[in-house]
Amino acid sequence: MNIKIAIAEDNSFLAKAVIEKLSYFKDLNFKFKAVNGAELIGKLEANHHIDVILMDIQMPEMDGITATEIVKKKYPHIKIIMLTVFDDDENIFNAIKAGANGYLLKEIDAESLHNCILEVLNGGAPMTPSIALKTLNLLRNPILAENGKEINEIKLSNRETDILEQLSKGLNYNEIADNLIISPSTVRKHIENIYKKLQVHNKIEAVLKAQKHNLI
Repeated sequence: MNIKIAIAEDNSFLAKAVIEKLSYFKDLNFKFKAVNGAELIGKLEANHHIDVILMDIQMPEMDGITATEIVKKKYPHIKIIMLTVFDDDENIFNAIKAGANGYLLKEIDAESLHNCILEVLNGGAPMTPSIALKTLNLLRNPILAENGKEINEIKLSNRETDILEQLSKGLNYNEIADNLIISPSTVRKHIENIYKKLQVHNKIEAVLKAQKHNLI
């Protein structure tokens, strides 16, 4: 078995570490490295006989998510495993949407990396446990995935919008209650509903998310 691997990684130290992990296994054949998505796509045009790409996310010129989308359209046979330092929700969701076949953290040990490469070639979708957990949470709460369409479907009542606007000015519950001529406990109830609808846990997140999606 001769599994041909390419790597897209702008950090030469991390790329070297991954190449070293691959070198322990006779069935893995490292073909080339690119320092960003654009270079990767250029190299694939010269040689797209690659089985698996280990793809970083944060890269200059073209990030790994954009590159994944392009590679998947041009060369659907190539499996792509995201290899990243961070397991943040938005990247996971966007990588999966772009067509990534697996999602691993860079600290993965050589043997696990080898097993995950074999797994992805057998039709699996390898993920580090923390990422698998987050992926399940994203599926349970699609709004957490920052999917613009879904957030636009959130309907805040006029009263909730008023309260959010007051919150964004840094006012506390009592001040908001005075301004809107309602009781502080009513304000608190509205704020709980706002948090639920926006899938956030505090007022800073609520205000930022509402502003991002033009809800206030």
